[in-house]
Amino acid sequence: MSKSKTIADKCALASSGFQGDIKALHKNLAARELLYQHQHNKRMSCPAMAQLLSNTLYYKRFFPYYAFNVLGGLDSEGKGCVFTYDAVGSYERTGYSAQGTGSALIMPVLDNQLKSPSPLLLPARDAVTPLSETEAVDLVKDVFASATERDIYTGDKLEIVVINKAGTKREYIDLRKD
Repeated sequence: MSKSKTIADKCALASSGFQGDIKALHKNLAARELLYQHQHNKRMSCPAMAQLLSNTLYYKRFFPYYAFNVLGGLDSEGKGCVFTYDAVGSYERTGYSAQGTGSALIMPVLDNQLKSPSPLLLPARDAVTPLSETEAVDLVKDVFASATERDIYTGDKLEIVVINKAGTKREYIDLRKD
């Protein structure tokens, strides 16, 4: 069962946590995006969806969705954007992110491979080493293959969502099954 959903124009949401809350959150966001689409005669942008997701999570802060989210897509300039969230709606735009039980194993590898500089360095630099689409997909495959070797809770299948100017493409890869 997929924990990711394309919910806005060139924007996808991946969630970890309780499946019932994830489905309720995805359904809520899809309904709000459809309402926006009818009112404004256009699809919601990825940064707008990021703010909507934050507001939705914050609204439920006293009885939160047990869902930890990563929202990714293209912004209005056609650049990639990744937003990472906690359960109560606090979010940050980053170059890359991971959520779920395997994130403690995945993030150090991504930090190492993408050479993220310290945010304290001045002058500020771009936080992510640019990769081609195939290099990025290969890196994702490698880090998830590594995480499944050590984390029994990381799933049996990987769903990779690639969003570019041409559209959205999904790729499925079987991971270790034990």
